[in-house]
Amino acid sequence: MPQTPDYIRISDEIVSDVRSGKVRPGEKLPSIADMGDRFEVSSSTIQMVYVRLEALRVIRRHQGKGIFVTDPKTWMREP
Repeated sequence: MPQTPDYIRISDEIVSDVRSGKVRPGEKLPSIADMGDRFEVSSSTIQMVYVRLEALRVIRRHQGKGIFVTDPKTWMREP
C-alpha cells in the first residue's frame, strides 16, 4: 500500500486536532519553521500543508499576524 504523503498526513492531523477540540477556531498556528520542527519535515512540506488547509478553508492567513484556524462550519468539505 502506498504511503500517505507527509503534507496530507500532517494536514489531516491538524484537522482532527480541530475537530477534537485540541486546537480551537481562532487559534494561531505555529510558524512554518516551528511546524517543520514539530513534525520533522522541511518547511516546504509545511508550506504545502498550509496551502491545502487554506484551500479547504481550515485556516486563514493574516499578513503580518499569522495563520489562524477557522470555524469548522465554514470549511469547504471533508478533507
